[in-house]
Amino acid sequence: MASVSTYLNFQRNTEEAFHFYKSVFGGDFVGGISRFRDIPGSVEMPPIPEEDRDLVMHVALPILGGHLLMGTDAPESMQFRVNPGNNVYINLEPDTREEADRLFRALSEGGAVEMEMQETFWGAYYGSCKDKYGVQWMVNFNLSEHASY
Repeated sequence: MASVSTYLNFQRNTEEAFHFYKSVFGGDFVGGISRFRDIPGSVEMPPIPEEDRDLVMHVALPILGGHLLMGTDAPESMQFRVNPGNNVYINLEPDTREEADRLFRALSEGGAVEMEMQETFWGAYYGSCKDKYGVQWMVNFNLSEHASY
């Protein structure tokens, strides 16, 4: 089923922030906490610096009404600088790959593509962009949930 969630970027304190949110909302992290050390090695990507390996790559916490609050650390070693305004993404999880492409094309038109739609190591067809109004979007079609793709 399609869903929408909010994705937060932090400089280096995602884990602290999400333990705080967990104390407020209760519940458990979906799938635990993934770390940058969990990223498989790749020719296209330089090695993760030792000081960044234990940072949070991904965490998700159900809050109210089935809404997921997700987050990541955004280390400068990965060319990311967190500033007010670029620390929040709206994450869309459509039901089909075609809908993922349609949403991505529409949202990125007149804006800026950060990452083209592509298959990822985490098992998704994913892309990110900033729309023409400066709102940041992630489109994440989960390939493992839709094995016929």
